[in-house]
Amino acid sequence: MKIAVYSYRPDELAYFSKFAKKYGVELALEKGSPSEETLGITKGCTCLSMIVSRMDRDLLQRFYGAGIRFISTRSIGYDHIDIKAAREIGMHVGNVSYTPSSVADYTVMLILMVTRKAKAIARHSAVQNFSLSGLQGVELHNLTIGIIGTGHIGCLVAKRLSAFDCRIIAYDPYQNDELKQYGEYVSLEQLFAESDLITIHAPATKDNFHLINHDTLARMKDGIFIVNTARGSIIDTGAFLDAVESGKVGGAALDVIEKEGNMYYSNREDTVLSNRDLAVLKSYPNVIVTPHTAFYTDQAVSDMVEHSLESCVLFQTGKENPWQIV
Repeated sequence: MKIAVYSYRPDELAYFSKFAKKYGVELALEKGSPSEETLGITKGCTCLSMIVSRMDRDLLQRFYGAGIRFISTRSIGYDHIDIKAAREIGMHVGNVSYTPSSVADYTVMLILMVTRKAKAIARHSAVQNFSLSGLQGVELHNLTIGIIGTGHIGCLVAKRLSAFDCRIIAYDPYQNDELKQYGEYVSLEQLFAESDLITIHAPATKDNFHLINHDTLARMKDGIFIVNTARGSIIDTGAFLDAVESGKVGGAALDVIEKEGNMYYSNREDTVLSNRDLAVLKSYPNVIVTPHTAFYTDQAVSDMVEHSLESCVLFQTGKENPWQIV
């Protein structure tokens, strides 16, 4: 069995080698994204593994015509693939799962950084400003923390935060009994009204698009902290910028932003950022921006590669595939 692999990073190669041997597959490796120009490596392949490159209707049709019947994205999210078009064309799609600890631990780190003003402290220290002016933080045990989305990651964040003795409230249309060990479910309206800090762990769906917007921000406490390690499309960036500048948002930590796809995972040093919102966000002293790295641990990368290849093997052999979406 031969599998086409796109957009691989150097850190993934050892894992691809290891799991190709484990599952007895041959790999056709391509550093670039799936495109008309890189279509040639799919010869003899039914399945391909990719990361977060955009796959629109035209590209799906081209790969289907080349014999590809299953696309495995090495990510939990799959909003970069036109699922509606895939269904109509007959292309099957799957995602992967990986250790939730990677994102959960990173989220707690960001929560601590934003509530203790770590960015401002680092900026002051870099220019030898050792005064305490503007650096006073808050303690988590005094806060109500709202968790939006209580899947594996959201529940693990709640478990981690329970050690800080903060009040934990949560919202998810599908309640998880595990979360109830650490906090209580409330309505979304109550979560917006009562939270001192909101951390987002929801998928990018139509219902969640711009869930954080002018209207919902207005319902939050003044000085609200917001942490997002989920998907950028959940926050309306324009509304968020206004809220930071008005002081409604007291601080934020964003590992994801809208329209990040053409920016992250490339060296942009000494270039003008084409994403103006990203440039503005980076300028705020109370907003931490990291380039979609919450997932990035050795265990998570291993899981992503293994599950992508295993998913392709399961599809090819007609066996039950826990990662298949379409």
